Amino acid sequence: MSKPYQIHVFGKPGCAKCHTLNDRLDAFLEEEAWQAFEKVYHDLETESGLVDFCEAECLNPQRVPGFYVSKADPETGRQEPLVNPDPGGGEPGIRNSALYSWIGLQTDYSGTGRGVITPKMIETVLRRAKAL
Repeated sequence: MSKPYQIHVFGKPGCAKCHTLNDRLDAFLEEEAWQAFEKVYHDLETESGLVDFCEAECLNPQRVPGFYVSKADPETGRQEPLVNPDPGGGEPGIRNSALYSWIGLQTDYSGTGRGVITPKMIETVLRRAKAL
C-alpha cells in the first residue's frame, strides 16, 4: 500500500538541477515529519515518463525539474492531485515557482528564481499539502 501523499517528480537523467531536487526530496523523506509522503519519479527521457508528464497537464516543459503532490482518496485509495486553493497566489518566495492548478513547484529560471528549488520552498509546499 502506498503512503497517503505522493510527490510526483519530473526530471531527466544527467540534469544537475533534477539530481539536486531529488536529493533534497530524499533528505526530507528521511525525516519523521514527512513519513506520510513518498516520491514517485517520472523520467522524461522515457515513454512512460512523457505520458505521465502530459497527463499531469500542470508543468511547463521549459521549467523542469518540477513536482506536484497528490493525496490518496480515503474511500478509493486512488491518488488525486491536490488542488491549489490560491491559483496565481501563494507565499512570497515560491510564488514564481508555484504551480497554478495543483500544489507543487517548477523551476523558475528567471533572474529572481535563478533556477533553484530550495529546501525552504520544498518544505513550504509539503506543509501546505499536509494542511489540505
